[in-house]
Amino acid sequence: MSEAKAGNVAQEKMQKFGRFLSGMVMPNIGAFIAWGLLTALFIPTGWIPNEYLAAAGGPMSKWLIPLLIGYSGGSAIYQHRGGVLGAIATAGIIAGSDIPMFLGAMIVGPFGGWCIKKFDEAFQDKIPTGFEMLINNFSAGILGGILAILAYAIVGPVVSSLNDILRGGVEFIVNLGLIPLVSILVEPAKVLFLNNAINHGVFSPIGIQESQELGKSIFFMIESNPGPGLGVLLAFCLVGKGMAKSSAPGAVIIHFLGGIHEIYFPYILMKPILLLAVIPAGMAGVFTLSVLNGGLIAPASPGSIFAILAMTPKGAYFANIAAVVVATAVSFVIASIFIKASKDDGSSLEEAQQNMQDMKNRGSKRVESDVVVKGSELKKIIYACDAGMGSSAMGASALRNKLKKAGYGYISVTNCAIGNIPSDAQIVVSHEKLADRAIADSPQAEHLFVQDFIKNDVYDIILAKLQNVEAKVEEVTDSKENTVEDETVLKRENIKMCLDTVTKEEAIKMAGELLYKSGYVGKEYINGMLAREQDVSTYMGRGIAIPHGENAVKDTVKKSGIVVLQFPNGVEFGTGKAKLVVGIAGKGDEHLAILANIAIALDEYTDEQLEELFVTKDKEALYNLFTKSND
Repeated sequence: MSEAKAGNVAQEKMQKFGRFLSGMVMPNIGAFIAWGLLTALFIPTGWIPNEYLAAAGGPMSKWLIPLLIGYSGGSAIYQHRGGVLGAIATAGIIAGSDIPMFLGAMIVGPFGGWCIKKFDEAFQDKIPTGFEMLINNFSAGILGGILAILAYAIVGPVVSSLNDILRGGVEFIVNLGLIPLVSILVEPAKVLFLNNAINHGVFSPIGIQESQELGKSIFFMIESNPGPGLGVLLAFCLVGKGMAKSSAPGAVIIHFLGGIHEIYFPYILMKPILLLAVIPAGMAGVFTLSVLNGGLIAPASPGSIFAILAMTPKGAYFANIAAVVVATAVSFVIASIFIKASKDDGSSLEEAQQNMQDMKNRGSKRVESDVVVKGSELKKIIYACDAGMGSSAMGASALRNKLKKAGYGYISVTNCAIGNIPSDAQIVVSHEKLADRAIADSPQAEHLFVQDFIKNDVYDIILAKLQNVEAKVEEVTDSKENTVEDETVLKRENIKMCLDTVTKEEAIKMAGELLYKSGYVGKEYINGMLAREQDVSTYMGRGIAIPHGENAVKDTVKKSGIVVLQFPNGVEFGTGKAKLVVGIAGKGDEHLAILANIAIALDEYTDEQLEELFVTKDKEALYNLFTKSND
């Protein structure tokens, strides 16, 4: 491996780790701000001291914020179930410590999520039918109790010792007056998109502990100080050229007032020598804070001047404003010299912005795969969703129908759950919210991400690949597709007509209860349907929704079944109003023919035809729609 490539790999790993750390903190910034405001207002040195109200801040830093961090870390590993285990483990580590366990939560939270994920992977196929909820609940409880004990007795003391060492090192640097030197690392790292990782993964845990003891902390302003970036942008405004000059004023507003520091990174990437402007500026800002005893009561996120002022405690306004002004002035003077001496006309900004986006995405899986399948080689397309029984099945049916009509029936288009994508899949279509999991499961394939499995441009993309390939006359037909469903899958009594409008949750529960009472699923499946809806909407467009259970409850399906609820006035599903709510429980492929009919109705029926179905009182019309053959 070349030296440059090795460096890129190391940077990717750092960025991924940084994103993971900041991902535990960023969703919970609101809690930090709430705690900071309570502290800034009501502590004895606050703006309106109040001993009674100040007492509310202690439990927030001791319990609430670490629990939120632990939950976020666990859910990042294994969704809600992982989050619960992460929070339980975090409670153990909090109970065994006298200091805020932010760092400890970042360790045991993800570990708790990982443990329950591995347990489920090992035993989920061995749970007897009907015992799923019992075993799932008790396994989480028992494992959570064990993790809490370990966190209390072992992890807590270790983290406390590490915290003492880290704190001692920081105090040593501060006492020597060397803390401004951290800007030598921080400012270049920000441009490499490690800003949130540094701020929330390193400085925030240290700063919160210091803030509790001293009422403020300088560490909250080391990374968030907008001065270094503001100086660079102002220099481009006054002495820049071309596109860089014309775009800089808008960037100033976004950066300084909006707190989105990433806006100035392309200007640095365009002229890397400007690092020699932001590094001294950062050092000057930190030095000013040290001398004037500045700092914030809590993290300023985003790094807007408004957020900084809001988190500034009583008596520190002059110091904090001075730190921003000094950093801005130093950055402006040095950047102006470099920009004025440059012969670049500013046209390279667009290229720098693209480089910035590439660097930001590096290490992230939420991008299109590098794999590109040629049309002449395309034989297998997979639609993948969480459970593999509902939205992906309809998307696959719609695309398969279109490709057959276009003469490309030899291409296999099927669906499955993420986690079961076959290794020979050439193109995988999945929802954009599931992109990370889809790529991890099938790195060999080309990936297309959609917001809606029915209304998308996947067919156009596939057709563009095939347009130079002669359509083959022979068609490969899946015999299952043409199967006419019998009444064991859709019974006439499970088509409910002319229902009054209810909430989305009530409609989903109605469908789930009907599936349960008809013997298709266990009762746990209903909660799985509600949980599935929280992750990705099952509204398919044009007035039809197909709620179904998430993958975690797929084992509770006893046999394939469909229920149809007609709401003439519609049910709000967030992304649209559903007038037909089709509850699905799929075991194997027995339900796919009905889904194919729904997909065809969405794709081919006129609005007038669908509207007739939405208000019809003829149950046979709906039954025929869902059970007719697709020959």
